[in-house]
Amino acid sequence: MVSADQYSGNGPKSLSIVIPLYNEGDHVESSLSEIGRYAHTRTVADMGVQDVEFVLVDDGSSDNTWEAIGRFASVHAKCVCLRLSRNFGKEAAICAGIEHAHGAAVIVMDGDLQHPPELIPEMVRLWTVEGFDVVDAVKADRGEEPAWYRFHARLFNQVMSRLSGFDLADASDFKLLDRRVVTAFLRLSERQTFYRGLVAWLGFRHARLPMIVKPRMAGRSTWSLLRLLGLAVTGLTSFSTAAMHLVSLMGMMFLIAAIVLTVKTLWTWLRGEAVPGIATVIILQLGIGSVTMIALGIIGEYLSRVYGETKARPRYVVADSLDHRSHP
Repeated sequence: MVSADQYSGNGPKSLSIVIPLYNEGDHVESSLSEIGRYAHTRTVADMGVQDVEFVLVDDGSSDNTWEAIGRFASVHAKCVCLRLSRNFGKEAAICAGIEHAHGAAVIVMDGDLQHPPELIPEMVRLWTVEGFDVVDAVKADRGEEPAWYRFHARLFNQVMSRLSGFDLADASDFKLLDRRVVTAFLRLSERQTFYRGLVAWLGFRHARLPMIVKPRMAGRSTWSLLRLLGLAVTGLTSFSTAAMHLVSLMGMMFLIAAIVLTVKTLWTWLRGEAVPGIATVIILQLGIGSVTMIALGIIGEYLSRVYGETKARPRYVVADSLDHRSHP
């Protein structure tokens, strides 16, 4: 049972560190030890954080990740481990971790040390001393990301910022959330989530903390272009109806073009001039057909989101769990 003081300004505070993991068994124990080293510093303790727990979520890994985090948990006083029944995706794994976190604040970060753990004390300071509800680690330097990934990530963030009205430029999943924000986040009922967008949508007091993305501890990213595109579609359809308005705009443009061509055709007919016709008809058919297919595709994306939400399936399924937290 977590005491009320841990969720208030009275007495010692607790901190949960949520880490989604997927096929990271080769390095996860050393990575977690490094993260723990910064989370248990004297600086953090002096700011009132006396209790730090890890919430580790194995998102259906096919390697020895589950065994590795089990070994880490067996020697760590405060640790809860979840193994999802299959790979539900990082967004679902983050939700699982947040839902099982007990801390007065929750830090969400990756387990490959690309999110620098040395920022944890400053995050805690901004939360405890400055009073911010959300601390966003933003990418001042994207590190050694491939050029294609860097381009698509920045394009996506710019488009999302413009369409949603929230500043997601250089945003990352590395965030500290106060318990009030966590409580509000857990009230959101979406099955298909976009964590960064939801935290921005919730509001509260945000602080931006620049970070330099470090090289991965080991292995390589599992984010393919196709998976990134899927996340982009989820984000865009979840936070904006601009794509639907774009269909209406294209329809108006083709209507204007059709009126102009109709007037031109009638004018040449009244003058008794031969109308070529064939090229015009082909262009119109291709144009209208393309716009129709694009419109149907966009409408289909929104309908698929509605279909997924109405089924009300759980975001994830937990196959196994280990709880090494010692409760007061």
